[in-house]
Amino acid sequence: MAFSTGNESGAPMSEINVTPLVDVMLVLLIIFMITAPLMSHKIKVELPQANLDHRDEKVPPAPPITVTVTESGAIYWNDQPVTTNLLESQLSVEAQKTPQPAVNIRGDETTKYRAIAEVVNIAQAQGIRKVGFVATKVRPR
Repeated sequence: MAFSTGNESGAPMSEINVTPLVDVMLVLLIIFMITAPLMSHKIKVELPQANLDHRDEKVPPAPPITVTVTESGAIYWNDQPVTTNLLESQLSVEAQKTPQPAVNIRGDETTKYRAIAEVVNIAQAQGIRKVGFVATKVRPR
């Protein structure tokens, strides 16, 4: 059985056969239509309820504590010099308070990171949840 290309010269057909492309696209469409509802299945979870209307207005937020570490490794608690052992005990006392104060750590530009990391580790070991770093904002020129 011979197929006609529309011309009498017998040249090869230059049009693309779109029938296989349409078949593949229909199969993909059917697959996506079947699997799409399965992908949107959600797990039902009972989340706890937070009552933000009843906040204790009587308890003001605790002022933050500033721990300064100098280049030489000296540690200051709110501008008062302290030793590592005294810092540990003071942080332990502050960790027991409600609300717990934030601890802000200040360091010189040339302070070794090891000294700063030691203070952070001490604070976390004593149970301080909010540890931050103090820096100065770069001024545009």
